[in-house]
Amino acid sequence: MAFVSARRSFAHPSDHQNSTCSSTNNSVAPSPDDTPRQSPSSTSLSSLDSNSDLGVKNAKGKLLDTYGNEFQLPDFTIKQIRDAIPAHCFQRSGARGLAYVARDITSLAVTFYLVHTFLTAGNVPSTPVRAMLWAVYTFVQGLFGTGLWVLAHECGHQSFSPSKTLNDTVGWLCHSALLVPYFSWKISHGKHHKATGHLERDMVFVPKTRDQYATKLGHLAHELTELMEETPIVTAGTVIGQQLVGWILYISANVTGHNFHERQSEGRGKGKRNGFGGGVNHFDPSSPLYEAKDGKLILLSDLGLAIVGIMLFLIGRNFGWANLAVWYVAPYLWVNHWLGKWSSLKPVHQSSLTLVAVAITFLQHTDPTLPHYEPNSWNFARGAAATIDREFGFVGRHLFHGIIETHVLHHFVSTIPFYHADEATEAIKPIMGQHYRSNVEGGPLGFLRSLWKSARMCQWIEPCEGAEGVNKGILFFRNRNGLGVPPQKLARPSQP
Repeated sequence: MAFVSARRSFAHPSDHQNSTCSSTNNSVAPSPDDTPRQSPSSTSLSSLDSNSDLGVKNAKGKLLDTYGNEFQLPDFTIKQIRDAIPAHCFQRSGARGLAYVARDITSLAVTFYLVHTFLTAGNVPSTPVRAMLWAVYTFVQGLFGTGLWVLAHECGHQSFSPSKTLNDTVGWLCHSALLVPYFSWKISHGKHHKATGHLERDMVFVPKTRDQYATKLGHLAHELTELMEETPIVTAGTVIGQQLVGWILYISANVTGHNFHERQSEGRGKGKRNGFGGGVNHFDPSSPLYEAKDGKLILLSDLGLAIVGIMLFLIGRNFGWANLAVWYVAPYLWVNHWLGKWSSLKPVHQSSLTLVAVAITFLQHTDPTLPHYEPNSWNFARGAAATIDREFGFVGRHLFHGIIETHVLHHFVSTIPFYHADEATEAIKPIMGQHYRSNVEGGPLGFLRSLWKSARMCQWIEPCEGAEGVNKGILFFRNRNGLGVPPQKLARPSQP
């Protein structure tokens, strides 16, 4: 079914420069039908707040997103979402999934054969032209590689086929070939889905609070409103220059993940923190991201990486390291570009943060309209709705298997295969109403423009001014660039 997203109408930031953060009391505390069953894991970090007292009756104060639009809490249940989806959308076909895997692998192989065979000095004497065409090759292979990554992602969610054995076998093979630790990623990614938008349990895309952002800059929180605008050249340099390493930093140092590892129920998180050398990563079976029962799967993931690493070493030694760089490393970096993470690291100077930016996954969870929740304000439906669909044209819908265009649906029911996701998305739109978010304006170019807009507008999160009760635990992006709703002006802390 063709899918044309109905974009929400957002007010322009300039219309709300003087707005202050309206109370919305149309949500209810979750019931057993509202949220999935509790995770079998014993750790609180991977279970759901199925019995949280959300205190909605005490909610006060207007909630305004970064554009200045009034935000209302979602009032639908997960049961309503699931009941709205046609039954056949839940059906998975292993044969169909394998056919897509075969298509993507064939695309990679045929592209390599054609370029390697015909793009020679004899056929293309000009060295600059050959170099340009090889650069195009790396970009195209990166697209096909990203598609294969997405299919392995389907395997991790068990939406690839009804067979867990087939899913995990195909997922392990495909992700290992792309240097992704399949089972390690699968476990942490599952926890991300169970706690999306939860500031203390989400496993990735956890934005900086105002205090954290100010500290990274070497300032106090109240000083942020006094700082000069971050120059566009700094934004551009940090976004373009470092976005390729986001995925590597995520799996190696858990950047963008929560940093509450002391709460891990088995005691694995004591003394551990995000960052290199902090003991939190996707390779160590003792990492607090996992439980003891996961140890063998983490080692199996590491084995897959080791096998591929040895194969790449042998290719480089036998065929030349320059060839390996063009054949594999450059396309691999393109995959990282599309599928990596965004994180704030140490400051490079007092006017900006070192940022690690990427495209697809960052833009699925970062937008001026999206809220984030403190524990007492979060439930599963609210978190799942804190995502956004975008549009990337032919590449997104066919090469990337719709991962950009149907992500909202994916967070409500992740076991629906991608080839049914368009129809299922249309089915849940009437239930979600205004809470379904999409930004399809401009197609692929609009998608890339959103990366810039989010980098400029979404610098930290803070509560809305005057918010109390549950509303105080609902935070929105703010920035120091004069875009959208201005951040609160805080009083200077008293001297001791």
